[in-house]
Amino acid sequence: MRDRLQASQSRQKAYANRRRRPLKFEAGKHVFLRVTRTTGVGRAICSRKLSPKFLGPYQILRRIWPVAYEIALPPQLANLHPVFHVSQLRKYVFDSSHVLEAEDVQVREDLRVVVQPVAIEDHQVKERKGRATRLVKVIWDRRTGDSTWELEEKMRSSYPHLFW
Repeated sequence: MRDRLQASQSRQKAYANRRRRPLKFEAGKHVFLRVTRTTGVGRAICSRKLSPKFLGPYQILRRIWPVAYEIALPPQLANLHPVFHVSQLRKYVFDSSHVLEAEDVQVREDLRVVVQPVAIEDHQVKERKGRATRLVKVIWDRRTGDSTWELEEKMRSSYPHLFW
């Protein structure tokens, strides 16, 4: 039994190693930085298929270890440590027609992007088991049209400026 388990694990390891490509970047090249988007209320955005998962491109200053690179970050990301694991980086292929808009993003130290709500679009009252729940439709990004239904009292306590 133990021999079969070791043989199976050995086959799986060999199969995985054949398809694994070690990532290696050179100093002076550009890479994208992986981030995770969250809303201002702290809930992860799962349904945002078109929301960006990477920021950048940023220039690699130097290679520290085979899996650690120092990145030149802009001033708005000064709260982040400039050294990142290779798994957080993606290769950037230069294109002269590629123009990126510099967004005013806030990135936490755990590489999460905080998204603040823009406006309240609609109100709704749902009844379940004889209890009324007040919901508001919150617009998170006008450019992409991202919006979700949230509890009104939670949004009112977190963002009172959106209600007038």
